[in-house]
Amino acid sequence: MLTLTYEFKAIPTSEQIQMIEHTLTVCRNVWNFALRERKDWINSRKCQINACSVSCEYIIPADAPYPNYYEQANSLTRAKAEFPELKTVNAQVLQQVLRKLETAFLDMRRKGMGFPRFKNRYRMRSFVYPQLGKGQILKGNQIKLPQLGWMEYVKSREIPDSFVIKQARIVRKASGYFVQLSLECDVSVPDVIPHGHPVGIDLGLDKFVATSDGLVVDRPRFLSSLQRKLKLLQRRLQAKNKGSNNRHKLNRKIARLHQRVSDARHDWHFKLAHKLCDSAGMIFVEDIDFRVWAKGMFSKHTLDAGFGQFISILKFVCWKRGVYFGKVDKDYTSQVCPQCDTHTGKKELSVRIHECPECGYTVHRDVAAAQIVRNRGISGVGRILDTEENACGDGLAGTGNGLAKSRRGKKKGGEARLKPAS
Repeated sequence: MLTLTYEFKAIPTSEQIQMIEHTLTVCRNVWNFALRERKDWINSRKCQINACSVSCEYIIPADAPYPNYYEQANSLTRAKAEFPELKTVNAQVLQQVLRKLETAFLDMRRKGMGFPRFKNRYRMRSFVYPQLGKGQILKGNQIKLPQLGWMEYVKSREIPDSFVIKQARIVRKASGYFVQLSLECDVSVPDVIPHGHPVGIDLGLDKFVATSDGLVVDRPRFLSSLQRKLKLLQRRLQAKNKGSNNRHKLNRKIARLHQRVSDARHDWHFKLAHKLCDSAGMIFVEDIDFRVWAKGMFSKHTLDAGFGQFISILKFVCWKRGVYFGKVDKDYTSQVCPQCDTHTGKKELSVRIHECPECGYTVHRDVAAAQIVRNRGISGVGRILDTEENACGDGLAGTGNGLAKSRRGKKKGGEARLKPAS
């Protein structure tokens, strides 16, 4: 089963905009009430048995069940008789809000995410229609949605043949409204097998990308180019009264500026990913947790570069274009010579040239690290390629685990003695 998501710019009428905003408001109220109900139940189970809190206490019966998705969905049905406003919104849309809240609580344990937050009118920005009916959904540049009817959108690309629209999500952004269509096709796509020319990639803050073929791409400053204007608008925001129209207008200006930065970064990442796939059959990157980088001294520059987003985009583009994508061990990629496997020691960040004292191999530091990544990727793949190098990985530098940081890491495989490349 293949699932894709296409996003289009929506062109709603004034009545449809009113309905979208009303739906977002009701969804936000349902989310906040359901979250408050769960928090009250959890806090009521935290009190001591022999004493009550001095400030406040949650009085909930001991036999009251935990308000999970099914309990709250049943309560939502009963609440429609008391609150007629809930009947003005599609029932499945409100159910998806409760299901999303259930997923948020599950992700706290599965993924270590934070506790769900209450949402104001700026944080609730989307809702989803899980079913669109069995009739005609698309007609030219219009799509038929429940309660909204036929809504125009910018048809920037065609829906692929054999794909069926399963659900639609309405998203409110700073630049307008968007509709995201989830497309599904009953087809099995095999995994990409290793083939063609291998390319290793090294990411960094000085040079965004350096490849094993010698390509070096500078890191663009997406945020720095607009930081002065953003700082000025945020300084003005401090003087506005909370809840005022002027503060709301200024918030929208700041949001449009942030979206402009995000769109520029997203577009550049896609263009760079396609450029890398043009001349590669296999692409290897380091297995790095960029969340650690985002907490260091250069956190601002790391978040501005968007390394994690680029890796996700590169993986998708490789799958789309039939290029093999793999991750390799990140340790010691800048401390090993890619030519003779000599451990050259830790380098200062100011040293940008790799010079091997054994074989005399000289190259840009990031390019040398990318070549180590390529060698490790080829060794991990274990396939013989039609290249001039020893592509099976038996004699490539930097592929052994002699530099493992622990004895346990050395036991996973035999230490390979590597021969200098000719």
